[in-house]
Amino acid sequence: MEQASRLLASLGNLRESCDAGDLVCAAWKKAVGKKVANHARAAKLVRDRLVVEVEDWMWQRNLMGLSRQITTNLEKIVGPGIVADIEFRVIPPRRGPQVATASASAFELTDDASGIADPVLRRIYRHKRQKEIA
Repeated sequence: MEQASRLLASLGNLRESCDAGDLVCAAWKKAVGKKVANHARAAKLVRDRLVVEVEDWMWQRNLMGLSRQITTNLEKIVGPGIVADIEFRVIPPRRGPQVATASASAFELTDDASGIADPVLRRIYRHKRQKEIA
């Protein structure tokens, strides 16, 4: 990974072709470390202020105390003068897409007909039930 970053850094016009906010957000994980990056995400760069989304107020408070050190680390990675201040905003983590645990056909098989002991009556009940649904 470092070889690729050295190669990209050696390209002189890379900074002109990329937005400064994109560079800072991409460098966030390296500047703060993997554990902190799991709980705080660099959202955007507004002028010279980096807006960071954190999980709760505890992370906000702890990272405020480390903001000077984080700013120094970001300057080492992306260069001086890009990030002057960091603003930490409490935003709860977003939920990803949910996977269905059971399909609709599974619900139909576990209807109240399973409580009928007589197999003939159970079959008649299910047949009538399917006609009602259709």
